[in-house]
Amino acid sequence: MIRPRLVTRLVIVAAVTLFGAGACAFDPRPEQVGPTRPDLAGAAGGATGASAPAGPGQASGPAPSSTAPAPARPRPSTPAPKATATPTRTAKPPAGCPLGDRQRDVETWLARLGGFGAVTVDGRQSAADCAAIKKFQLRYGIRPADGRAGPTTADVARRLASTDTASCGAGSGVTFCVNLTLQTVWAMRGGTVLQAPTVTRTGMAGYATATGWYSVNARNVKEWSNPYEVWLPYWQHFTQGMGFHETTTYLHDKSIGSHGCVNLLPADARRFWSLGAIGTRVHVFGRRPGT
Repeated sequence: MIRPRLVTRLVIVAAVTLFGAGACAFDPRPEQVGPTRPDLAGAAGGATGASAPAGPGQASGPAPSSTAPAPARPRPSTPAPKATATPTRTAKPPAGCPLGDRQRDVETWLARLGGFGAVTVDGRQSAADCAAIKKFQLRYGIRPADGRAGPTTADVARRLASTDTASCGAGSGVTFCVNLTLQTVWAMRGGTVLQAPTVTRTGMAGYATATGWYSVNARNVKEWSNPYEVWLPYWQHFTQGMGFHETTTYLHDKSIGSHGCVNLLPADARRFWSLGAIGTRVHVFGRRPGT
């Protein structure tokens, strides 16, 4: 016969074997959690655990969690890309290229002239604008050639872009055309432009360059000026001691002017020399401002 105390111990051992040491499950650590079980999805919707009695339809076995739902194992994910603002163009000029007070004007004239690179007419300095302005300044001897759109650069660009080559009325032969009003000069043969308009500086007040039709009647690669004691490279005389020659001073200093001659940049003086000859026609028209 089995004693009552022994029977009680056997019942307790059987219960532990069948149901475990209790209805509470351990709160798993993230690294202990395997793939999320479908039957545990949405556990946050209601509390379960040791204090929650099994309701109808619930298994009386171990509860899936304690008072808080078991955290799901974090899945590796690709970091979300950082939001970046769309770059916008500002008026701040590129490093080493200052913004001039005539930026939009220069952009407008250079776009009309063409040949100096892409420019955007918006009044804002860009690397492309800077390169085009520097190229223009170097071509026409503007100092400093730093890409800054200042008054001299704007003035030169405006004058060149405003020059109408047909206004010269050149005939069939080579003609040197001088527009005193715009202070530009170019060469033509009939309706063909041999030398595009470039800058010049003619006679100042009291020494205005004579207007009219003339012809080159004397030439010398290096002429000496007796009254002014200075060399005149690539000299081509057309009337009254006046002629084309390379400038010996900064061409864009308007305060000094010439004594009636047509001053040219070095490269332009050589170009006109190569195009000219004794008998080349010269047409001077307009009036230099201030004379």
